[in-house]
Amino acid sequence: MSEPTIVDLGAQVRVVAGLVAGVRDEQLADKTPCPGYAVRNLLGHLYGLSVAFRDAARKDLGPTTDTSPAERVPDVGEGWREELPRALDELAVAWREPGAWEGLTRAGSVDLPGAVAGAVVADELVIHGWDLARATGQAYEPDGAALRSAHGFLLAVAEDAGRGAGAFGPVVSVAEGAPLLSRAVGLSGRDPGWAR
Repeated sequence: MSEPTIVDLGAQVRVVAGLVAGVRDEQLADKTPCPGYAVRNLLGHLYGLSVAFRDAARKDLGPTTDTSPAERVPDVGEGWREELPRALDELAVAWREPGAWEGLTRAGSVDLPGAVAGAVVADELVIHGWDLARATGQAYEPDGAALRSAHGFLLAVAEDAGRGAGAFGPVVSVAEGAPLLSRAVGLSGRDPGWAR
């Protein structure tokens, strides 16, 4: 896998935070393209990954970075409308520090180079932003730099696996001339045509 490119995650964080603000309470139980997750679970996952990758950027390793996301289905607490945007902001600030992209760190109980962790979090923000937008009927235009990073990461993972498996499931075939977002979504194991 080639060395990931350093990306300022601030623009993508703002996009995701805007989507979060647009979620209506009655949508929390709605299905999402993320298998097994309702909107409330997806929001809980976004909160958990924001905290874990914030701490991974800071090299503040411990319970938040040692827990695998597969251990439980996440959910949101009562204060999610304030807590999730704050965690997203802290995530963006943490990854603006050059040291975040250097050396080794840990996230989701996996040890990995800081630059790879940065590509992973860009991918998480782009793909789960798409999930949230689709599930809640909102328009979605990810930050271009984060999208390019996510696509590069997903392409490298699919090629390294050599089995057509994406980071989240089997790769969904997408036309070669399709928009970059559709190609990234397909590489993540999702159908770009998914609708509520």
